Amino acid sequence: MKKVEVRISGLGGQGVVLAGQILGRAAFYDEKNVVQTQSYGAEARGGSAKSEVIISDGRIGFPMVRKCDILIAMNQEAVEENIKDLKKTGILLVDSTNVKNLPETRARTFKIPATKMAEKAFSDRLYANMLMLGALTKITDVVSEQSMDKAIMDVAPEEVLSANLQAYKKGRESVG
Repeated sequence: MKKVEVRISGLGGQGVVLAGQILGRAAFYDEKNVVQTQSYGAEARGGSAKSEVIISDGRIGFPMVRKCDILIAMNQEAVEENIKDLKKTGILLVDSTNVKNLPETRARTFKIPATKMAEKAFSDRLYANMLMLGALTKITDVVSEQSMDKAIMDVAPEEVLSANLQAYKKGRESVG
């Protein structure tokens, strides 16, 4: 790996920012150089949100994602807004519970029904972000499983730590 640019996008309240923070921390634990940024609309819940993570073996000269190698889209609007920034050789992960129409792309595409799985397994859609991180680490080698476990343990609140770890594991298992 030289440099990987990741964008996680969705709606405020879907855990997009938290997912980016955990991914960035995991990369740091893997002794990579990392920059994590986030942006979201004025309305905290329901507006567009994105988290960008750049992971590199070398120096990172610019802190914003220009063209993503990996795009995680948690809803339809996120796919439509961000697909133009995904490299043709990139990887697209979509929450197929919320994304029904995939735009034309040559990127490797993975459909994970993360929200549906979270509701079924945990009776709460909030764990969809951890399911997507699990799928991401299984599909790519962008961060190690051990570092992701440690990052989740360090960041997730104590009262939901176990569920977050279980959701992450379930996300890994969801990809063949």
